[in-house]
Amino acid sequence: MFKINANYLKLPGSYLFSDIAKRVKAFTEENPDKKIIRLGIGDVTLPLAPAVIEALHRATDEMGVKETFKGYSPDLGYEFLRTAIAENDYKTRGVTIAVDEIFISDGAKSDSGNIGDIFDIDNKIAVCDPVYPVYVDSNAMAGRTGEYLPALGKWSNVIYMPCTEETDFAPELPGEEPDIIYLCFPNNPTGSTIKKAELQKWVDYANKTGAVIIYDAAYEAYISEEDVPHSIYECEGAKTCAIELRSFSKNAGFTGTRLAFTVIPKELKSGEVMLNSLWARRHGTKFNGAPYIVQKAGAAVYTQEGRKQTGEQIAYYMNNAKIIREGLTAAGYDVSGGVNAPYIWLKTPGKMTSWEFFDYLLREANVVGTPGSGFGPHGEGYFRLTAFGTYENTLEAIERIKKL
Repeated sequence: MFKINANYLKLPGSYLFSDIAKRVKAFTEENPDKKIIRLGIGDVTLPLAPAVIEALHRATDEMGVKETFKGYSPDLGYEFLRTAIAENDYKTRGVTIAVDEIFISDGAKSDSGNIGDIFDIDNKIAVCDPVYPVYVDSNAMAGRTGEYLPALGKWSNVIYMPCTEETDFAPELPGEEPDIIYLCFPNNPTGSTIKKAELQKWVDYANKTGAVIIYDAAYEAYISEEDVPHSIYECEGAKTCAIELRSFSKNAGFTGTRLAFTVIPKELKSGEVMLNSLWARRHGTKFNGAPYIVQKAGAAVYTQEGRKQTGEQIAYYMNNAKIIREGLTAAGYDVSGGVNAPYIWLKTPGKMTSWEFFDYLLREANVVGTPGSGFGPHGEGYFRLTAFGTYENTLEAIERIKKL
């Protein structure tokens, strides 16, 4: 008789955002006259930039002509896109990344969940707390996290690195040595960042202990402050200890179009084995590539027009973040984030739990956010709002909250 992967049975409930969707659906069915404003999931609301749409149309036309039709893409992705990435995302910041160290995919969520395939089951992971759920859940599915402890809201074989108000919501080096360290800056969900000198400490620590850093830089385009690194490879020695994940979802609105990339330098090795080679093998076996038309659209992001237009979209969302941050502060909430990231992290009022505040906000203001406890034990008592809504809905949502 066949057997299932029993690790799935250890997972508590369903995925965080699935739980939110179910609660909102139930409330909407009971209150069909209410206008719900969604500031929970980090999905964009602006349409794709004109330069991107033009590139999509041109590429679609190519697919209708025998001479320019494209089938499967190359394993690593088309070189025109990987070259654009190497030139614009790295060379402009003084970092040399070879085109064969860049792997095109259909999303950073996919890559962050799949990267564990190239690591042994006995590796111990360290994560920020609170944390983007995919890092932990995907390792739990692989059997790397031990047993779930409901009373504590954590896993027995995971090193949790508390990100608290006292640490400016950034992690400190762990006391117990991990094998794999997950870092995300600008951070999801807290919106926090760290300076280059602080990130250098993590790189030095990883090289010293033989750990590997999975660095999620999906929100780097939102960085506005000086000395906040856009890539971990701006730090000396990062190529021997770090894998970087990037996405087109938030910087260019590709949440529904799906495009991302992972960088694995050839200097990153386990003994004499290059992780680059392992990921290339995995990529070629389990993935047939992002569509040609989408990769052409991605390349358009790096054109002069594309950079200008996507930059304006980022500014739009960050203006929303300012509205949320300043509005909540004026209403007496304790707020952080929203400066280098499109997320605002706030303390729940009184002694409300994260889910109690979720229900209160949905019921009384008809606004949807994300309970902090869904991101880990240290997220309890906090709440995340996203700046990816429309300007009009953002204004209205904050006015509703102010009246509570």
